Amino acid sequence: MPQPSDTGYLPAQIALHWLIAALVLFQLAFGESMARATDAVENGTALGAGDAALATAHYRVGIAVLVLVIARLGIRIWSGVPPRAPGNRLMASAARATHRIFHILLVVVPVTGLIAFHVNPEAGDLHELAKPVFIVLIVMHGGAALFHQFVLRDKTLTRMLIPDKTGRSA
Repeated sequence: MPQPSDTGYLPAQIALHWLIAALVLFQLAFGESMARATDAVENGTALGAGDAALATAHYRVGIAVLVLVIARLGIRIWSGVPPRAPGNRLMASAARATHRIFHILLVVVPVTGLIAFHVNPEAGDLHELAKPVFIVLIVMHGGAALFHQFVLRDKTLTRMLIPDKTGRSA
């Protein structure tokens, strides 16, 4: 299987990264419709068509995120990732921790959503706690990527935008 080079990730890794990012942003923006749908069911009230459609989309997009994250982690385990740009230990530790938290959340949040929907509504409380954590992580991650690209100029962001075309195998 091809390995990422020092200059970039594999096309599949890049595509999955940005697709998952877009789906997570959708979930963050429109996830409240699922809460309104749950409340409507509990209260025996009607739900508007828009909220019903968005709640259904939230459910389906959550499953898609879970499947895509599993695929992304599989590729990451199988193919690896490019080496980190040179930098200090603190930045490397922060990057490693942030990525691990992202990966954990990207699995745990859809699973707790499914559990809340199908098994135990109490899991929805844990599911909802993830929203502010995701927002903080996204801001940190985006800020760090921009810092690397425009202040340190180490092309960290470029590696997640432009696929590695070498097809290099390790």
